[in-house]
Amino acid sequence: MIMNNIGLVGESVEFQNILNASSIIAVTDATALILGESGTGKELIAQNLHFKSNRAQKPFITVNCASLPENLVESELFGHKKGAFTGADSHRDGRVKAANHGTLFLDEIGELPLAIQAKFLRFLESGECQPLGEERTEKLNVRIIAATNRDLLQEVKAGNFREDLFYRLNIVPIKLPTLKERANDIPLLLAHYAKVSAKKHSLQPISFKKDALSFLKQYAWPGNIRELKNFVERMAIFFAGMEVELSQIPTEMRYASEDAKSDTVFQLPDQGIKLESFEIDLINQALQKTSGNRSRAARLLGLTRDTLLYRMKKHAIA
Repeated sequence: MIMNNIGLVGESVEFQNILNASSIIAVTDATALILGESGTGKELIAQNLHFKSNRAQKPFITVNCASLPENLVESELFGHKKGAFTGADSHRDGRVKAANHGTLFLDEIGELPLAIQAKFLRFLESGECQPLGEERTEKLNVRIIAATNRDLLQEVKAGNFREDLFYRLNIVPIKLPTLKERANDIPLLLAHYAKVSAKKHSLQPISFKKDALSFLKQYAWPGNIRELKNFVERMAIFFAGMEVELSQIPTEMRYASEDAKSDTVFQLPDQGIKLESFEIDLINQALQKTSGNRSRAARLLGLTRDTLLYRMKKHAIA
């Protein structure tokens, strides 16, 4: 099992590729954009980039853009001068300045209001921070890492995200796979979080019987690693020191898995099919439904964008 000191666990090819890319990116000061579904570990990757960089001993400041009050976003990020607005009773430094010489991690960057996106773009390009109500600017040295579970290119087309900011953030994108896409890592993650939960609650660690482990490897994990972590903690509390059986896994997980199986639309005909022709047809249908948008087409097919591009190239689909 491969694990670093901030809890990134796995040995699958998908996980190795992410770690290798992170190691290369970490030694630079390049702006990074981490993409992936909720619960895939975007903040852990951001921490990994920071602690492997030459800024490791400097601040790592996290901002969840989705949780910032809309009327205080600018003040939270860039700070404010005393008297800048009603309630500004004293000078306050913002999160950007708090990260000076270190790293600022902007989680859910797609939630940043358009007006603030413009000011943040200016900071990215110039390094100059201007607190609200202040006439002067201050030059800061901050590395920016952003993350989102949204398709930012689609947000640009919808007018919700600035195109120039997208390209400024998208210098080195890191796409995280879903837990389902790295299913071979599930046993390692289960064992890791079993130890973490046992230590946290001063309990004997749990393990999983073969039937339970087989089920968990096939389960869809819609909440990704976050869901797995919470599931293991729940099991650790109720079944401390035990080997968990399939029957002890929460019924909502087992029912969800059964429902997913019953949702199967395609039935293999008795005469069989030509798999290659069927795959080409499905890809063309997905591209047609999404007006050629490959990211959305990949989601319709349950693939990563890179996998779709590979299969399009394989079948010579333009």
